[in-house]
Amino acid sequence: MDPIVYFFLLAAIIIIALSVFLSFVPIMLWISALASGVRIGIITLVAMRLRRVIPSRIVNPMIKATKAGLDVTINQLESHFLAGGNVDRVVNALIAAHRANIHLEFERAAAIDLAGRDVLQAVQMSVNPRVIETPVVSAVAKDGIEVKVIARVTVRANIERLVGGAGEETIIARVGEGIVTTVGSSGSHKDVLENPDMISRTVLGKGLDAGTAFEILSIDIADVDVGKNIGAHLQTEQAEADKRIAQAKAEERRAMAVAQEQEMKARVVEMKAKVVESESQVPLAMAEALRGGKLGVMDYMNLKNIDADTQMRSSIGGKTSDSGKSDEQE
Repeated sequence: MDPIVYFFLLAAIIIIALSVFLSFVPIMLWISALASGVRIGIITLVAMRLRRVIPSRIVNPMIKATKAGLDVTINQLESHFLAGGNVDRVVNALIAAHRANIHLEFERAAAIDLAGRDVLQAVQMSVNPRVIETPVVSAVAKDGIEVKVIARVTVRANIERLVGGAGEETIIARVGEGIVTTVGSSGSHKDVLENPDMISRTVLGKGLDAGTAFEILSIDIADVDVGKNIGAHLQTEQAEADKRIAQAKAEERRAMAVAQEQEMKARVVEMKAKVVESESQVPLAMAEALRGGKLGVMDYMNLKNIDADTQMRSSIGGKTSDSGKSDEQE
């Protein structure tokens, strides 16, 4: 083999082997760590590769922690990374807490991060409180007037209760409940308009931050407006409902009266039918009486005379009545 070709082939093999070695063994990262005062061995970095841990995700935060004077170990950072946490954010939070003179241990910061909360933001909220504005809360005073209130709640993160503590939604809900209770216990809406700080004092004294991840520093009433006259509206609706009930009861009574009238008419028709039926049986009974000898001829003639006399009287009475009506009309 030509010596030149052999030399180039050997050089290529060496370069490839060196590239593979440097990609697996982070020499530059190890040098940066040593230059920053972080004592970590090459074997440890190779072991991180074998454990599927990205060395830069551990070494770079370790460098920041060492420069900030924090007492953090490689094992702690690697364990947090393997647990699915954000190592860089936890270290940044520890540095921010250390600068602000807030006591925060690595284990608690890691627990907060694994719980899904932004530990760095929590530390920043401990230093710089946050203002939460509630939506419009509608409450009704005892005089029936609606009052619309908007409050601003100044809160500070409570690091000790971040794990397991309730969030901002709970704070807003509790403040809204306190506003409704305070306005509802007021005798008049004018009292609320004259003393809006009464709401903030009453709500603040209820200890609404218990069990939450925040500490309420102040509750300020940003806006108070007068809404509808709920009492008058409710009375109007009640009167309308009473009117409809009375109309329904009256309609029910009218329907019952109509039904009773129809029933009486049906009974009269039924009685007339029975009378007609009975009258139709009278000639048959008389014929039977004549045949049986229970009724004589003279008795029958007298009965006919009485019937004729009755018809004549009725005819005369009808004519007299008609003539009387005609006279009155004249």
